[in-house]
Amino acid sequence: MPGRTVAMAHWRRLDGDGTDRCTLSRADQGWLLTGQADWHEAGVEHSVLYTVRCGPDWKTLSADITGEREGEAAELRIQSGSEGWRLNDVLQPAVAGCVDIDLCFTPATNMLPLRRLGAGADELSRLRAAWLVPGLDRLECLNQSYASCGQGAVDYATENMQARLEVHPSGFVTRYPALWDGWVDA
Repeated sequence: MPGRTVAMAHWRRLDGDGTDRCTLSRADQGWLLTGQADWHEAGVEHSVLYTVRCGPDWKTLSADITGEREGEAAELRIQSGSEGWRLNDVLQPAVAGCVDIDLCFTPATNMLPLRRLGAGADELSRLRAAWLVPGLDRLECLNQSYASCGQGAVDYATENMQARLEVHPSGFVTRYPALWDGWVDA
């Protein structure tokens, strides 16, 4: 059940060909992100639909990705449970202890830690996310940090990059320098 729509975000890639749109909905048992992403990366064409389910506390419960990668069907089921993370029912020990999912092809999943941290993001928050890599074939641990730097802006960092993100009041990132530019219909 899709739930009640809260906001819809639209993005275009800045580092290549691609678009993404995502709807945030309130569900009976938490939150849903549902979207469609189309992009080219390293000469490979991708087109996927995705759904991310979170509890009321914004912790990731599961994610489903279906579509095509280089003309081949892609179907992924990612689940977080008491035993850890699973990708297509295979336990992923490399991401044990991660709270969030980070889908490589969308800025939508940055919303999850931003909403969970809320006002607490005024101080530097260090997190670990289960990152679905660009090959869409495995999860890796991605160390991230977030720190609020004023109304609508957050400093974000991983081991390989740093950026000042612009964030809509809904929690969607609207500007991810060198990667994404977007807007929100609320």
